[in-house]
Amino acid sequence: MNNKLKRSPLFYVGDKYKLMKQLVNLFPKEINNFYEPFVGGGTVFLNIEAKKYFLNDIDKHLVNLHKFLIAHAKNPEKFFNDVENIIHKYKLSHSYKKDVVPGSLKREFKKTYYARFNKGGYEKLRTSVNNYKKNDPLILYILLIYGFNRMLRFNGGGKFNLPVGNVDFNKNVVNALNAYFDFVHDKKISITSKDFKEFFSDKEYLKNDFVYLDPPYLITSSEYNKFWNQKSESDLLNLIDNLDKKGVKFALSNVTHYNGNKNELLIEWMKKYKTHKIESNYISYHHNGKKKIKEVLITNY
Repeated sequence: MNNKLKRSPLFYVGDKYKLMKQLVNLFPKEINNFYEPFVGGGTVFLNIEAKKYFLNDIDKHLVNLHKFLIAHAKNPEKFFNDVENIIHKYKLSHSYKKDVVPGSLKREFKKTYYARFNKGGYEKLRTSVNNYKKNDPLILYILLIYGFNRMLRFNGGGKFNLPVGNVDFNKNVVNALNAYFDFVHDKKISITSKDFKEFFSDKEYLKNDFVYLDPPYLITSSEYNKFWNQKSESDLLNLIDNLDKKGVKFALSNVTHYNGNKNELLIEWMKKYKTHKIESNYISYHHNGKKKIKEVLITNY
């Protein structure tokens, strides 16, 4: 295991980067095939050494971004040139190369100057992806990097509708992209966009295969939780029981308590497995500030 933890260049909501040190210490040391049905931004798989990776997420846009980045891993130079052309065309800030935000703007808007500087260009870019370049993964990636809370959000008509964020294409983004390209370029990766039940329906497992699950959390309020309900939770827990019966190692990330809410279904179910307490720093995007939360990793090994 590489000691330097890698962070996904999607900087995605619910990203496990700050918890990775705790998680990797609890994962099996030897992994054959690695399965991740809720891959999200991908920080977990980026920190796992396996022979083959089976990744999945129900969000098609997210999966398309991963496919796009994986395809560019053999030629990162072209990727960065294409990014640069768009940044210059739409006059967006790019502190990874140079600081182009005027000092006067920084003085006037001490905490929000990136949002002020990038707003016009960002909105033009958003219009272009919505009107002409439907779902262009390069433009979507750039919108994600400059967008509010770095989310992917679309309205009912399928239009990308996130406002500009107070963020920039900085050295952290470039470092994360380079680490991603470096990691995936020689890996065997299969990535799909299916419902988790469909993802598992055709899998055959070998010795030392490992399944990591980080589903939407039933009792927290996030953009991607809105389609998750008691039935989804129950179906998932039954599916994990079946994995256990087949002798497949699994680890499930979840929360048992969140701001006065309790996940009774999970609390009852997890009694049959091992529970590891995870020191969490979960911050809700709806209400800034630390939350009262109990995060756990549940394993059968």
